[in-house]
Formats: sequence, C-alpha cells, structure tokens
Amino acid sequence: QVQLVESGGGSVQTGESLRLSCVASGIDFDANAMGWYRQAPGKQRELVAASGPEGTYNHRQSVVGRFQISRDNAKNTLFLQMTSLKPEDTAVYYCNRARGNGTAWPLNGYWGQGTQVTVSS
Repeated sequence: QVQLVESGGGSVQTGESLRLSCVASGIDFDANAMGWYRQAPGKQRELVAASGPEGTYNHRQSVVGRFQISRDNAKNTLFLQMTSLKPEDTAVYYCNRARGNGTAWPLNGYWGQGTQVTVSS
C-alpha cells in the first residue's frame, strides 16, 4: 500500500524559508521520479518540481532560483527547500510520482494529506 506523508509546512512572512519533507512507502522510491505538487484554493493542482531517480531535477519556472528539490533514496524521502517565499506560493503541498522531465505523472488515488504553506505579506 502506497503511503506518502508530507510535513514541514507552516505560516511565514514574505521572503522567509521552509523545508518540506515527504516520506514514501509502498513505492519503489529509488526507481521512480518523484515530484512536489501544490494546490491553491480554487485552483488546479500543479507540479512544482520533479526529481529523477538519480537526483536530476526540473522546477516550474515560477520557482526557479527559489525552490530546490532533492531526495534521499536511502530514506525514501523527498525534500523541497523553499526560499524567498511569496504570497502566491500559498497552497497545500503534496508529493507524488512524477516524470523526470518535469511533467506530472501522479499515482492517482494515493495522495497524502499534504502540508499547508501560508505566506503572508
């Protein structure tokens, strides 16, 4: 059974930083590209960043230079370091499978609870 457990969100001011973590189980983690997705109120879920199995990565243009995805395959853990946060980054953040080229490919039906990120001005 696939389980994805996200953590690390919070309420911060513009310009501050957060580091998100996602522990995955029930998935062949080190053989899959993984990604961070987010969903803001009233908007569709979007892929923010993706990491290939060997640590290659792609980031959404709006977060390039501010966010960095990484992974620890030994611990089945995905990270997202977020700096220079903006109010438009406010969303619930989820991890799930992705493609290493930066396109979405989630395991539908296996979303975790997500972690809320709120950025105030």
